[in-house]
Amino acid sequence: MASDPPLVLDIDGTLTRPEGFGIDPRIFDPLLEWDAPVVLATGKAFPYPIALCHFLAIPEIAVAENGGVVYTGEEVTVTADRAAAQAVLEEYREAGYAAGWGGDDTINRWRATEVAINRDQPRDPLEAIAADYGLEVIDTGYAYHVKDPTVTKGQGLLALGEAAGIEVAEAVAVGDSINDVSTFEVVSRSFAVANADADAREAADEVLEETHADGTLAVVERVRASGE
Repeated sequence: MASDPPLVLDIDGTLTRPEGFGIDPRIFDPLLEWDAPVVLATGKAFPYPIALCHFLAIPEIAVAENGGVVYTGEEVTVTADRAAAQAVLEEYREAGYAAGWGGDDTINRWRATEVAINRDQPRDPLEAIAADYGLEVIDTGYAYHVKDPTVTKGQGLLALGEAAGIEVAEAVAVGDSINDVSTFEVVSRSFAVANADADAREAADEVLEETHADGTLAVVERVRASGE
């Protein structure tokens, strides 16, 4: 039986370098050595956490697109339809705005359930259009995500746990944003890194002194050392 609890980790702001750009390579060995499931739960499109798992050399287990896509390592479950979010983006463009990621838009190319808009674009008209389609806009600090309000990371994590036999109620989670609040609500212990937004800080069991990957590494070391 694994001595470590399951670990649920956001990516942006949580596994990134102290300056916030790029994955911090110091996370590789601790996550590889973790002897319980490591779940990457992110707002990024599905291919991103899978690729990161691949390069970390850990099992490919993920909750992507804020709960819109769940992967157990054997089966992909899509919990929302991108059609409405895409319609919001098209109407937003017709109003004279843009997704803001350049011509190729690799941020949205592989999304199955939502769209992400650069935060340098106006939020108010985006929210107004999204509301007409019954969707919400959340600001993760990295993008505005246009998504189904009934879909969350926490729900995706619970579905993953049931399908993959992971004890979510025993898990430890680390995050930094409003989209991690639902994750914090379903795990045993939750930590917000010091760079976290107000929603994540309020929802977490503990706010760390360290930012970004420094905070995540501190949690990993503490939990392993204490056997909690």
